[in-house]
Amino acid sequence: MVPSLGQWGRKSAEALFCALNFIVFLFLDAVECVLCPVYRFLDSFFEGEASPCYCATQGGESSRGVNGEEGEEEGELSESLYRRENIFREMWFLAFGRKRASFGQEKRLVNGNGGSKGTPVRWSDCGCETCVSWMSNTEQKLHVVVKEPSGAAVSGQGKAPENVIFLHGFLASSSLWTESVFPHLSESGAASYRLFAVDLLGFGKSPKPRDCSYTLKDHLNMIEKSVICPFQLDSFHIVAHSMGCVVAVALASKYETSVKSVTLTAPPYFPSSKRDSSLTVLRRLAEKRLWPPLLFGSSVMSWYEHLGRCICFIVCRNHRTWERILKFITRRSDVHFTVIDLTRHTHHSAWHTMHNVICGGTKLMDGYLETLRRSGAKISIIHGDRDQVVPLECSLSIKARLPDAEINIIRNANHNTVIFGRERDFTRFLGCTWESSSSVRTS
Repeated sequence: MVPSLGQWGRKSAEALFCALNFIVFLFLDAVECVLCPVYRFLDSFFEGEASPCYCATQGGESSRGVNGEEGEEEGELSESLYRRENIFREMWFLAFGRKRASFGQEKRLVNGNGGSKGTPVRWSDCGCETCVSWMSNTEQKLHVVVKEPSGAAVSGQGKAPENVIFLHGFLASSSLWTESVFPHLSESGAASYRLFAVDLLGFGKSPKPRDCSYTLKDHLNMIEKSVICPFQLDSFHIVAHSMGCVVAVALASKYETSVKSVTLTAPPYFPSSKRDSSLTVLRRLAEKRLWPPLLFGSSVMSWYEHLGRCICFIVCRNHRTWERILKFITRRSDVHFTVIDLTRHTHHSAWHTMHNVICGGTKLMDGYLETLRRSGAKISIIHGDRDQVVPLECSLSIKARLPDAEINIIRNANHNTVIFGRERDFTRFLGCTWESSSSVRTS
């Protein structure tokens, strides 16, 4: 059968796009390799010591944690950090650079050190008062916004308020919850629950240390240190969005006898074998594609360590300038979600959290979900059917592993509008989940 003109044109367009896609990412591979020695020189010039990168090592370190320990699970470095494909990385004329970098890489793996001692802020990061305010936090705890119950008891019955921990997603902060859920609680809800909105390690107003690999274990330890232990939480609910869902499931698994309910909003989860599972997630969430633009941006920031650092230098280091520009264009003084949250992190914290939590946490998710299934805690899943960041199949896969979980698919909602634009409905759903889970646990 002779293909029609339309079919021929469509196939030609697809072939052209594939060729263009290959050429662009081939070029980016080359630029990444060039930027490696450039940043090594600049770091040495400005800080006296080159920051180690993941350009050199291609295997053999996956079982080594942030302290050089073998098989530390939550403390492991993700294989996606050092096994990202780059055509030019293995070429003979880069061998010398790889040998030099491998020494720094080994040093990072053994000591968990991502930069020079005595320079907590990279020259390429913003050093404004807002961005370095965490350094005045002598206890080095997470920034937590606590909303106490509006009354000492619920409807005068003397019932102690219940605790709820909120975990934000990637490149966000506690303001996700304080500006969407907190203002829309019902009167009874405001009196019945004590809310904790957390800035995860490396984001918002929380510490962003350079000598940290931002593994799942690091995030869990900081939540324990900053929320669970100081506030003596013996029972709690968890609400999470996107990347925060990985941390939430790990936290709920660790405190299976204390957690009452877990609400996962747009959770990233891809069932896969232990081998290469981190790379599988990286390819699924940040596939090397030019279109759509959101996916292209995600792929650049996730696959290219030095290119991502360049973008952070332009955007994050100069966030005050971009903020003023956006305020002028929109004529709005409140640009919190659009600028501040997207820039209040360092490249080091975002890069490692992306790989060690989102990608590296995948191989542990099956075990966590099995623990949750046995715990009897109420599991609720919310996902938009137009989510282009985390596909709907992720939530459906969790539902397949947790048959008792409640799943709510929101029509015409994407990764953000699954919450924003429907804050009242979202908050009302949370209230119903908390109330029903409490009655189930009580019975």
